[in-house]
Amino acid sequence: MKRLILSSLAVMVLMANAPVKDGYEIGDTVADFKLKNVDGKTVSLTDWKDAKGFIVVFDCNTCPVSKKYNDRIMALNKMYASKGFPLIAINPNSPDLSAGDSYDEMVKYARKKGYNFPYLYDPSQKVVSEFGATNTPHVFVLRKAGNELKVAYIGAIDDNAREASEAANKYVEAAVNALLEGKDVSITKTRAIGCGIKWKNS
Repeated sequence: MKRLILSSLAVMVLMANAPVKDGYEIGDTVADFKLKNVDGKTVSLTDWKDAKGFIVVFDCNTCPVSKKYNDRIMALNKMYASKGFPLIAINPNSPDLSAGDSYDEMVKYARKKGYNFPYLYDPSQKVVSEFGATNTPHVFVLRKAGNELKVAYIGAIDDNAREASEAANKYVEAAVNALLEGKDVSITKTRAIGCGIKWKNS
């Protein structure tokens, strides 16, 4: 009996010390999702049959850093959607904690800014949890590999949250350009700078 208890304790210690996967890492396969867009339609990654990949941005209405990056996010879609890398924005914030990020406010914001890309609502926060995003904005560049989508880059849009013109390293552009040229992404992960995600159970 004593040996059984000791064995059980050993297993519990090993489980406690085991690494916990917290969102996608580089090279992971991304699961498809279905979320409501600001136009009322449901959007899925499989809607883009000819996509070479995606630029997935976890973003919101209210974060000052997100607002600084807003024009850059719109520019990324304009630059790469026609080349096979459409941009998809997802609002991960709980409206219970951030009223300005409710679905109705998202609709108004997208209309005001003239978004021509999906701006999706994640009310259960299931998708943001799967990706492991922590900030707004937080970017995941995905590449098509056969019938799967693999994570090729995670992190910031560039290295200057204040001014686009002062950014020395445009990480997302570099990643997508490399993929379009059939090359490896040289910088695969950076630290996302922005507001922390408003989790409903936090």
